[in-house]
Amino acid sequence: MNHPPTGELFRTGAGSDLVLTRSFRASAEDVWASITEPESTARWFGPWEGDAAPGRTIKVRMAFEDEAPWLDMRIDACDPPRRLALSATDESGTWRVEMLLSEAAGATRLRFVQHLDTEEQLGEIGPGWEYYLDMLVAARDGSPMPDFAAYYPAMRPYYAELPAQA
Repeated sequence: MNHPPTGELFRTGAGSDLVLTRSFRASAEDVWASITEPESTARWFGPWEGDAAPGRTIKVRMAFEDEAPWLDMRIDACDPPRRLALSATDESGTWRVEMLLSEAAGATRLRFVQHLDTEEQLGEIGPGWEYYLDMLVAARDGSPMPDFAAYYPAMRPYYAELPAQA
């Protein structure tokens, strides 16, 4: 899947938000299942295990990363089928993300938001989320899975320059 980068950067009182959007010809409930059910997330991000509830921590296998590590993710908010907020900390720092779904006229829009404490790694972060969101699209529609090489380093300059444009 070759398309231009879609991410936008918005400054907030608490930092910056990186926002990427995808649309699906499906109900919000159907898309919600794709981003929350372990057998569905396994196809585009990685499987997870644990007791999924707000305030709880689940273990997520980063199936498409080198060595497929497990990562603890805290469920900060869960409002089916509209909002899922997760956070995690690893050697790269703290990750705070939200997936916001809105449905209209038989289509669902997914707004993926990463709340950033710093904009320093946008050149790496943005292409990664583009890749994962396109993996979600491919997993849902049965198209071939994208190759990360099509995203990075090709999209790096776009994302590295976003802070100057925001």
